[in-house]
Amino acid sequence: MVLTDTDYSFRGQQSLYHGKVRDVYDIDNRYLVMVATDRISAFDVVLPEGIPYKGQVLNQIAAHFLEATSDIVPNWKIAVPDPMVTVGVKAQPLKIEMIVRGYIAGSAWREYAKGAREICGVKLPEGLKENEKLPEPILTPTTKADAGHDENISREEIIKQGIVPEKVYEQVERYALQLFARGTEMAARQGLILVDTKYEFGLLPDGTVILIDEIHTPDSSRYFYAEGYEERQAKGEPQKQLSKEFVRQWLIDHGFMGKPGQKVPEMTPEYCKEVSDRYIELYEHITGHKFEPAPEQDLKTRIYDNVEACLAQL
Repeated sequence: MVLTDTDYSFRGQQSLYHGKVRDVYDIDNRYLVMVATDRISAFDVVLPEGIPYKGQVLNQIAAHFLEATSDIVPNWKIAVPDPMVTVGVKAQPLKIEMIVRGYIAGSAWREYAKGAREICGVKLPEGLKENEKLPEPILTPTTKADAGHDENISREEIIKQGIVPEKVYEQVERYALQLFARGTEMAARQGLILVDTKYEFGLLPDGTVILIDEIHTPDSSRYFYAEGYEERQAKGEPQKQLSKEFVRQWLIDHGFMGKPGQKVPEMTPEYCKEVSDRYIELYEHITGHKFEPAPEQDLKTRIYDNVEACLAQL
């Protein structure tokens, strides 16, 4: 069974927001209940089929890393009452995503290959090869769109346009690089390379900056296997990776990039299971723990009961 939609009515519920992957419930304007569904998106389009256990994988990886980085920056998590749910404090989200890149891959490589030598105001050296390590990690922020595509933006434009105050931006910039360094260390211990990732931040009513949403999951991050990386680079071969990029590449190979008039290719049950297996593989590699599938029977009831029990304790 896959969970592709929810429509609960929890105690104290003020509103419900359906994101591309997560359903977010506002509780008393103080807390958020975030349900990680099995929906999958690419090119800012929610694909028509759900992926078994994807929500559980994302939620549990995010919880793992929120716990492991709470000494760097406070975060929104209070509890994980269900394998697919995190409950936390509500913050005012900053209207940017902080993308940190340690290697040139994905959309950055696609731009570079077209001739771009500057991304988000950051200059890139000549002669880079796809998936090559950058001299040092770089920040390439994007605007956080309420709908449609996020847009690349430079540090200078963020501050100039007043999207984020300069002092707050400097703080999240520092946090993002520190989080990436921690994520890189943790990945290395598991034989993985953290290639790039995104972070989102919010402000509490007292002005405190906190880390929100997910962190270091395959939806927000790209990982390569460390073993064989150098050999594959030397031969110009594609890197073996654990991320959502293989889904994007499959869509590209089938003529879909989210552009008007393009049709999503058929996602067969076999393909959905293949994607699910890749997500589970990443969970086990990055956390070092064996994946334990949660019971699927009465899935929606299980989530409701677990969340209600948690809210009763807040």
